[in-house]
Amino acid sequence: MPAMTRGGDRLPFMKMHGLGNDFVVLDARARDIDMTPALAEAIADRHRGVGFDQLAVISPAQGTGDARLIFYNADGSTAGACGNATRCIARFLMEETGRDRLALVTERGTLQARDAGEGLTSVNMGQPQTDWAEIPLAEAMETLELPIEGAPTATGMGNPHCTFFVADAETVPLAQFGPRYEHHPLFPDRTNVQVASLSGENRLRMRVWERGVGVTLASGSSSCATAVAAVRRGLTGPRVTVDLDGGTLEIDWRDDGVWMTGPTAHVFDGSFTAAWLEALA
Repeated sequence: MPAMTRGGDRLPFMKMHGLGNDFVVLDARARDIDMTPALAEAIADRHRGVGFDQLAVISPAQGTGDARLIFYNADGSTAGACGNATRCIARFLMEETGRDRLALVTERGTLQARDAGEGLTSVNMGQPQTDWAEIPLAEAMETLELPIEGAPTATGMGNPHCTFFVADAETVPLAQFGPRYEHHPLFPDRTNVQVASLSGENRLRMRVWERGVGVTLASGSSSCATAVAAVRRGLTGPRVTVDLDGGTLEIDWRDDGVWMTGPTAHVFDGSFTAAWLEALA
């Protein structure tokens, strides 16, 4: 069986989303879950599984932190960071514990989360990576304007991002545009691809192609990366409103990192049957 669990044959899960950026969340704090790329990909199938943009596994934190999070993309690959999933899980854990602040351990590092009031949740995604080797890129170069048609900006937020500033983000055929650059030779680990246009003072309209997933309604780390790129290029100040297909996030690049604030939703709970899991073996 690809998912070994203790506590019953069924494997419980939660379905959550942040602005339509949707997640399957597995809680491994009380049971062992042997997540594999093949199992993640099967769960991601929106016809034969549940469907998600990313999958997250919550594990006990080792040392500092309140919990440890591991993220998977829909193609079974791992994602070093997932901002909206982090916010969703932070909200779940805050409601579970009655606390308004948490520390969540990810591959990106230990991220601070807090209740922002009015049902909103904030997460500090850490300082952006703007050096070519940290993002990473395939060779040394300035990251503000890459030697690619359209001169996009490269940014790391625990995962790589390539942001194109265009006259009108609505007109870009993202389903064709995104994969062309996800696999660009400059990005050895592939990249998330954003198209963004300035829609007002300190306001951006942004659409995103996520590596290993495709077009998504929203992306937290992409919103952070796009805001950072806009600040570096002198298009906005450090506090930026980002309008995505699924809604709006507020991004604030401060001295202690890039804070992202927005709504979350815990949609439903369910469980994978033993028969479905066994059929994947």
